[in-house]
Amino acid sequence: MFGISFSELLLVGLVALLVLGPERLPGAARTAGLWIGRLKRSFNAIKMEVEREIGADDIRRQLHNEHILQMEEEAKRILNPHKPAASPETPAAPAAISPEQAPATPPSEPPQPPRAP
Repeated sequence: MFGISFSELLLVGLVALLVLGPERLPGAARTAGLWIGRLKRSFNAIKMEVEREIGADDIRRQLHNEHILQMEEEAKRILNPHKPAASPETPAAPAAISPEQAPATPPSEPPQPPRAP
């Protein structure tokens, strides 16, 4: 993890034995182990909390985007009440042509007068 080799650990252990002595070295090693364990647990807890918050932010952002899309669709329905909203699954139906929009072409046959009985 830190790039410490076995020979470096052996050197640190030897210096600790000389400085602390054989009576206090086991207690110091135990205390150091406890502190290292606490640090690891607290770092893991912080890491999990940050990951949980990041996940919550993603979910919150997705819900906000869905809410904006719903509001946009509702605004379109309010602004165009006669035009139904086209769903993405079905294509929009073609609009009917009103008489004003029909092309002004003369009919091919003149109208027939009604027959008398």
